[in-house]
Amino acid sequence: MNTLLIAARSFSRTPCRPGLRWVVALSLAGVLGTAQAGLFEDDDARRAILELRQRLEQTSKALSEENAQLRRSLLDFQAQIDALKAEISQGRGAQERLARDVSDVQLRQKDIQSGLDERLRRFEPLKVSVDGREFMADPAEKREFEAGMEIFRKGDFGAAQTSLNQFVLRYSQSGYLPSALFWLGNAQYATKAYKESLGNFQRMLNEAPAHPRAPEALLAISNVQLELKDVKAARKSLEDLIKAYPNSETSATARDRLARLR
Repeated sequence: MNTLLIAARSFSRTPCRPGLRWVVALSLAGVLGTAQAGLFEDDDARRAILELRQRLEQTSKALSEENAQLRRSLLDFQAQIDALKAEISQGRGAQERLARDVSDVQLRQKDIQSGLDERLRRFEPLKVSVDGREFMADPAEKREFEAGMEIFRKGDFGAAQTSLNQFVLRYSQSGYLPSALFWLGNAQYATKAYKESLGNFQRMLNEAPAHPRAPEALLAISNVQLELKDVKAARKSLEDLIKAYPNSETSATARDRLARLR
């Protein structure tokens, strides 16, 4: 553009014909107009480019912000997923612990039940048989009677007397009572406690006159009475034995003794 202006000025100072000058002037004017128009078009293009660049930058910035927001949302979502996984894991762990606890409780319950059953068996009545008689007895009752009898069999009649006497006092309603009284009377007879022996033999007969050892108790009573020098009473006891238990083996012994006492 500057070059064309310089050329126009130079042409105006150059000598030439008037007609030619006008032709050249018009040509230069056309060229100058075209150049100026091109200059205006370049400015519009630059402004358009600047506006486009600005819009592009704004769009890019908006996209960046949207991407950042999306990234934050994704991170939050991932955090929620991780938290949910942790909760599920904790729930699974709690469920497993609960299952173990339930299993432990069931095992303890089984052990407790087993122990309880064992303890109950110690107190549950048992069917026992003594001197030809069957009855129900508590385990402790059975143990104490057998302990007293074991002492008696060892010949420690003083200790047997103590043990059996305690049993009689403790278990006055026991099915063992007639047998306990019988053996207590024998232990007392062995220690020469005749009056006590006589009382327990008589009590045994009053408690259980049909007891298998009742004939032996009557024979023992006659022995005690003889030790106490009461021959008349001894003879009466032997007669009662023969009368009450005529078919017993003990009645034959009673007849022999009765014959000697006459």
